[in-house]
Amino acid sequence: MTKNHAVIAEVCDAVGNGLLDDARIVLQQRYPFTPVNREKRQYNDYQKTCVFLRDGFVDRYSGEKLVFPPVLRLLSKLMPEEFPFHKNWKISECHAAYWQLFPSIDHIVPVARGGANEESNWVCTSQLRNSAKSNWLLEELGWRLHDPGDLRDWDGLLGWFMNYALRNPETLDDAYSHSWYNAVKKARM
Repeated sequence: MTKNHAVIAEVCDAVGNGLLDDARIVLQQRYPFTPVNREKRQYNDYQKTCVFLRDGFVDRYSGEKLVFPPVLRLLSKLMPEEFPFHKNWKISECHAAYWQLFPSIDHIVPVARGGANEESNWVCTSQLRNSAKSNWLLEELGWRLHDPGDLRDWDGLLGWFMNYALRNPETLDDAYSHSWYNAVKKARM
Protein backbone atom coordinates (compact mmCIF):
# COMPACT_ATOMS: atom_id res chain seq x y z
CA MET A 1 0.00 0.00 0.00
CA THR A 2 1.35 3.41 -0.93
CA LYS A 3 1.82 5.83 1.94
CA ASN A 4 -0.18 9.04 1.65
CA HIS A 5 2.90 11.24 1.89
CA ALA A 6 4.34 9.42 -1.13
CA VAL A 7 1.18 10.15 -3.11
CA ILE A 8 1.45 13.86 -2.28
CA ALA A 9 5.15 13.80 -3.27
CA GLU A 10 4.19 12.24 -6.62
CA VAL A 11 1.49 14.88 -7.11
CA CYS A 12 4.00 17.65 -6.34
CA ASP A 13 6.46 16.13 -8.79
CA ALA A 14 3.81 16.12 -11.54
CA VAL A 15 2.78 19.72 -10.70
CA GLY A 16 6.45 20.80 -10.68
CA ASN A 17 6.84 19.34 -14.18
CA GLY A 18 3.77 21.18 -15.44
CA LEU A 19 1.62 18.01 -15.54
CA LEU A 20 -1.40 19.29 -13.61
CA ASP A 21 -3.80 16.85 -15.31
CA ASP A 22 -1.56 13.92 -14.31
CA ALA A 23 -1.45 15.26 -10.73
CA ARG A 24 -5.28 15.37 -10.67
CA ILE A 25 -5.49 11.77 -11.88
CA VAL A 26 -3.04 10.56 -9.21
CA LEU A 27 -5.09 12.30 -6.50
CA GLN A 28 -8.41 10.99 -7.83
CA GLN A 29 -7.17 7.42 -8.07
CA ARG A 30 -4.82 7.06 -5.10
CA TYR A 31 -5.80 9.67 -2.50
CA PRO A 32 -9.27 10.94 -3.39
CA PHE A 33 -11.06 13.64 -1.45
CA THR A 34 -14.02 12.30 0.49
CA PRO A 35 -16.33 14.99 1.88
CA VAL A 36 -17.24 14.57 5.55
CA ASN A 37 -20.91 14.51 6.52
CA ARG A 38 -21.23 16.95 9.45
CA GLU A 39 -24.77 15.89 10.42
CA LYS A 40 -25.33 16.52 14.13
CA ARG A 41 -26.40 13.54 16.19
CA GLN A 42 -28.04 13.75 19.57
CA TYR A 43 -28.82 11.05 22.07
CA ASN A 44 -31.14 11.31 25.01
CA ASP A 45 -29.98 10.61 28.55
CA TYR A 46 -31.66 7.19 28.52
CA GLN A 47 -29.79 6.07 25.35
CA LYS A 48 -26.51 7.36 26.77
CA THR A 49 -27.11 5.65 30.09
CA CYS A 50 -27.79 2.34 28.35
CA VAL A 51 -24.49 2.56 26.44
CA PHE A 52 -22.56 3.64 29.55
CA LEU A 53 -24.00 0.69 31.48
CA ARG A 54 -23.35 -1.74 28.63
CA ASP A 55 -19.73 -0.58 28.38
CA GLY A 56 -19.25 -0.50 32.15
CA PHE A 57 -18.29 3.18 32.29
CA VAL A 58 -15.03 2.39 30.51
CA ASP A 59 -13.56 4.49 27.73
CA ARG A 60 -13.53 1.84 25.04
CA TYR A 61 -10.67 3.62 23.24
CA SER A 62 -8.32 3.84 26.24
CA GLY A 63 -9.64 1.38 28.82
CA GLU A 64 -9.82 4.18 31.42
CA LYS A 65 -12.72 4.47 33.86
CA LEU A 66 -15.26 7.26 33.39
CA VAL A 67 -17.73 8.99 35.73
CA PHE A 68 -21.52 9.24 35.39
CA PRO A 69 -22.24 12.79 34.05
CA PRO A 70 -24.50 14.11 36.84
CA VAL A 71 -21.85 13.23 39.44
CA LEU A 72 -19.45 15.73 37.86
CA ARG A 73 -22.15 18.40 37.53
CA LEU A 74 -23.24 17.88 41.15
CA LEU A 75 -19.65 18.38 42.30
CA SER A 76 -19.55 21.61 40.29
CA LYS A 77 -22.75 22.85 41.92
CA LEU A 78 -21.46 22.01 45.40
CA MET A 79 -17.89 23.28 44.82
CA PRO A 80 -17.96 25.78 41.93
CA GLU A 81 -14.56 27.29 42.71
CA GLU A 82 -12.72 23.99 43.17
CA PHE A 83 -14.55 22.08 40.42
CA PRO A 84 -15.76 24.64 37.86
CA PHE A 85 -18.02 23.88 34.92
CA HIS A 86 -18.52 26.04 31.85
CA LYS A 87 -21.67 25.58 29.76
CA ASN A 88 -19.59 25.65 26.55
CA TRP A 89 -16.80 23.53 28.07
CA LYS A 90 -14.32 26.39 27.77
CA ILE A 91 -11.07 24.67 28.75
CA SER A 92 -9.75 27.69 30.64
CA GLU A 93 -12.88 27.79 32.81
CA CYS A 94 -13.89 24.13 33.09
CA HIS A 95 -12.24 21.47 35.26
CA ALA A 96 -10.17 19.02 33.19
CA ALA A 97 -12.25 16.15 34.59
CA TYR A 98 -15.05 17.13 32.22
CA TRP A 99 -12.80 16.32 29.27
CA GLN A 100 -10.99 13.36 30.81
CA LEU A 101 -13.76 11.58 32.76
CA PHE A 102 -17.08 12.67 31.24
CA PRO A 103 -18.49 9.82 29.13
CA SER A 104 -19.93 10.41 25.69
CA ILE A 105 -21.10 8.27 22.80
CA ASP A 106 -18.99 7.84 19.70
CA HIS A 107 -19.47 5.90 16.48
CA ILE A 108 -16.74 3.28 16.12
CA VAL A 109 -16.99 3.68 12.36
CA PRO A 110 -18.00 7.31 11.84
CA VAL A 111 -21.29 7.83 10.03
CA ALA A 112 -19.38 10.20 7.74
CA ARG A 113 -17.22 7.23 6.78
CA GLY A 114 -20.11 4.79 6.18
CA GLY A 115 -20.79 3.63 9.74
CA ALA A 116 -24.32 2.97 10.92
CA ASN A 117 -26.03 5.34 13.34
CA GLU A 118 -27.17 2.54 15.61
CA GLU A 119 -26.30 1.16 19.04
CA SER A 120 -24.12 -1.65 17.66
CA ASN A 121 -21.77 1.06 16.31
CA TRP A 122 -21.83 3.19 19.48
CA VAL A 123 -19.24 3.07 22.26
CA CYS A 124 -18.62 4.90 25.49
CA THR A 125 -15.60 7.20 25.37
CA SER A 126 -14.38 10.34 27.08
CA GLN A 127 -15.06 13.79 25.66
CA LEU A 128 -11.31 14.12 25.13
CA ARG A 129 -10.99 11.00 22.99
CA ASN A 130 -14.28 11.67 21.21
CA SER A 131 -12.90 15.05 20.12
CA ALA A 132 -9.53 13.58 19.16
CA LYS A 133 -11.06 10.73 17.16
CA SER A 134 -13.46 12.93 15.20
CA ASN A 135 -14.14 11.19 11.87
CA TRP A 136 -11.05 8.96 11.87
CA LEU A 137 -11.07 5.17 11.86
CA LEU A 138 -9.43 3.38 14.78
CA GLU A 139 -6.72 1.88 12.58
CA GLU A 140 -5.87 5.33 11.17
CA LEU A 141 -5.15 6.53 14.72
CA GLY A 142 -3.42 3.35 15.85
CA TRP A 143 -6.17 2.84 18.44
CA ARG A 144 -7.97 -0.36 19.37
CA LEU A 145 -11.28 -1.13 21.01
CA HIS A 146 -10.88 -2.11 24.68
CA ASP A 147 -13.18 -4.56 26.42
CA PRO A 148 -16.18 -3.19 28.31
CA GLY A 149 -15.84 -2.73 32.04
CA ASP A 150 -17.52 -4.76 34.75
CA LEU A 151 -20.16 -2.79 36.67
CA ARG A 152 -19.41 -4.86 39.77
CA ASP A 153 -15.92 -3.34 39.81
CA TRP A 154 -16.77 0.21 38.66
CA ASP A 155 -20.19 1.75 38.02
CA GLY A 156 -18.98 5.25 37.21
CA LEU A 157 -20.29 6.38 40.63
CA LEU A 158 -23.83 5.91 39.28
CA GLY A 159 -24.82 4.05 42.47
CA TRP A 160 -23.33 6.85 44.56
CA PHE A 161 -25.36 9.42 42.61
CA MET A 162 -28.62 7.51 42.97
CA ASN A 163 -28.07 7.08 46.73
CA TYR A 164 -27.08 10.73 47.14
CA ALA A 165 -30.24 11.84 45.29
CA LEU A 166 -32.40 9.64 47.54
CA ARG A 167 -30.79 11.10 50.69
CA ASN A 168 -30.83 14.64 49.27
CA PRO A 169 -34.04 14.94 47.20
CA GLU A 170 -33.38 18.62 46.47
CA THR A 171 -30.70 17.33 44.09
CA LEU A 172 -33.52 16.38 41.73
CA ASP A 173 -34.83 19.96 41.65
CA ASP A 174 -32.09 20.49 39.09
CA ALA A 175 -33.46 19.45 35.65
CA TYR A 176 -30.10 18.04 34.54
CA SER A 177 -29.78 15.72 37.55
CA HIS A 178 -33.46 14.79 37.40
CA SER A 179 -33.21 13.74 33.74
CA TRP A 180 -30.23 11.46 34.43
CA TYR A 181 -31.93 10.04 37.53
CA ASN A 182 -34.99 9.12 35.45
CA ALA A 183 -32.79 7.66 32.73
CA VAL A 184 -31.18 5.30 35.24
CA LYS A 185 -34.55 4.24 36.63
CA LYS A 186 -35.80 3.50 33.10
CA ALA A 187 -32.60 1.67 32.10
CA ARG A 188 -32.77 -0.57 35.14
CA MET A 189 -36.38 -1.67 34.45
